[in-house]
Amino acid sequence: MKEYLELIWTFIKIGASTFGGAYVLVPVLERELIRGKGWITMDEVMDYYTISQVTPGIIAVNVSTFVGYERKGFPGGVIATLSFIFPGVTLMTVISLFISRFAEYPAVMQAFAGIRVAVGALILDAVLKLAKGFYKNVKSLVIFIIAFALSALAGVSPVYVVLGAGLLGWLLYRPKASRNGIKNKGDGVNADGVGNDNE
Repeated sequence: MKEYLELIWTFIKIGASTFGGAYVLVPVLERELIRGKGWITMDEVMDYYTISQVTPGIIAVNVSTFVGYERKGFPGGVIATLSFIFPGVTLMTVISLFISRFAEYPAVMQAFAGIRVAVGALILDAVLKLAKGFYKNVKSLVIFIIAFALSALAGVSPVYVVLGAGLLGWLLYRPKASRNGIKNKGDGVNADGVGNDNE
């Protein structure tokens, strides 16, 4: 029971301190779950974000579900998800019930102007943290460059970029079989999920 209560309180804190979308969540996860609790690693955060990109739903909520499931199975996933969304749902319910035209108040508009700047800084921080983890070898750098060019320069839909990156990752990282059908030790992805380039 103590572990469930800790899970509830942790994700209530995360949900109450996350503003600006999924990528702002990265510094919060690092503070609360990586350095604070030691529950996950940054590589696992990146894996959860990757999976969340190709599954329905909000990325931040999906990540909470994955972390909760990793900790306490199916009940943990449900508890982490509900705990994460609780502060936001509660706040929006109170605002909608008691304050009409909330966003039009001058004080609120001025506060949002400052919050937007802070959120931009947090997103930049998240991007830098994620960028440190993506570069494993030349193959991962190639995938990154192609995906960035297609998305930023060619305007290709993120759906096709993600699916294409998955296909390219499978082609580049799958173990190669030798002539006698035995996989070469130097090929594919090692136990840490890092591709080997010593071919």
